[in-house]
This record gives sequence, C-alpha cells and structure tokens, in this order.
Amino acid sequence: MAQDDIRLPEAAGNMRAPTRSGELREQLEQMILDGRLEPGERLDEMELARTFGLSRTPVREAIKALLAIGLVETRGRQGTHVAILSIPALIEMFDVMAALEGLCARFAARRATLAERAAMREVHKELVSAYEAGDPVAFYKVNQQFHDLLYEAAHTHFIADQAIQLRRRIGAYRLRATYQPGRMLSTLSEHVRIMDAIDAGDPEEARKAASEHVQLLGDQLTDFIASLPANMSRANRWQANNGHV
Repeated sequence: MAQDDIRLPEAAGNMRAPTRSGELREQLEQMILDGRLEPGERLDEMELARTFGLSRTPVREAIKALLAIGLVETRGRQGTHVAILSIPALIEMFDVMAALEGLCARFAARRATLAERAAMREVHKELVSAYEAGDPVAFYKVNQQFHDLLYEAAHTHFIADQAIQLRRRIGAYRLRATYQPGRMLSTLSEHVRIMDAIDAGDPEEARKAASEHVQLLGDQLTDFIASLPANMSRANRWQANNGHV
C-alpha cells in the first residue's frame, strides 16, 4: 500500500471517532478507485491504524462501511481484502452500468440546461488535453468529471445515485479499461456523439450512444479480460468455493 500523501489531517478539537472513521472510509475508497489499493490487497486493521494515526475502532467502522457498499470483502481467517469481482459478475455489472448511463443520457437530452451542456463541452476539452499529453491517470479523473456532469444533467435522483454506486464497485476495473490500446481516443469520439445527441434533443440517440460507450462487447471485452493481472482474478477460486461472485 502506498504510503505517500495518505495520512489524515490532524483532528480539530475533540473530533469524534465516527468523523475520523468517515474520513478514513472516504480516503480508502478513493485509494481503491484510483488503483493505489488494488483488488485482492489485504487491509490490516493494525497497519491502517498506524498509518493513519488512529485507534482500531474508527478503522473497524471504516472497513464495515466499505463492506456495506461492496468495495471490500472478508475471507474468513484471511481477513479483509479489497473486493475482487468474478468475470461473470464484472460483465453483468458493465451491462447494468451501460443501461444506467444510457438512461441518464436519455434524460439529459430532455432536461439538460444550456449551462450544463456547456459544462460538459468544457470538461471534454480538458479530456482532449489529457489525451494529447499522454496522461491516462489525468484522463481517467477528468473522464469521471464528465460522467458526473452527465448524471447532473439528467436531473434524476435514484438512477444517478445507482450509477455512482455501481461506478464505485467497478472503479478499479474501469481504470484498467482506460489503459487499453486506443481506448482513450475512442472515448473522445464517443463523448462527442453523446454530447451531440444531447444538444440535438435526441433522447434515443443519446441513450444508445452512452450505453454503447460503457458496454464492453466482442473483441473489446476479450482484450479487456486478457489484460487483467493475476491479482484481479486469483481470488475467483476462493469466491467460487465459498459461494460468492
């Protein structure tokens, strides 16, 4: 686990344990999403307590919160690890994510304001800059901002919330997809298609464009699965033996 820039800020006054627990949960979640904590990596309570300068109580609470949203998993005596998804479950999650993104784009084509459409165009310019700079890390972060704006432009509550929660679950795997050869360039053209459909007020085309943007099909899916390192698939045997996906 990377040690740089991960210590929590000092508590102000007599900050309560749940607040420190919430801070730790948010930071661990971000570390999982951006790949600093990889699928399969063990989360040791004592090590985390030392690293972040906390007692074990808020560490346990943070881990429980991550368990509740599926970002970590328990393996009996092996302890708690960053969750690993089986290939079948991962494919299903990408399919659901595609459907949710499509719905958000569909609603955005009907509901997005001029300011929201302009904001998406501006963030897309930043995405182009990240691509031209050959910076996949920055590209991934800006890409998330683009999708956040899409959710906001949809003016939904439940659907956007579900999309965000599922994005957290598969965040580490979506990060891997960004590194696929040609994926960043394809993303740029796919975003333009989504934005053009929204600007044209075409809900069905926006839905189709956004859904196809997220969904992994054919050779793209095969290449993505082949690119997954051993640490992202090794636990599948354990999960299968214990009735999990």
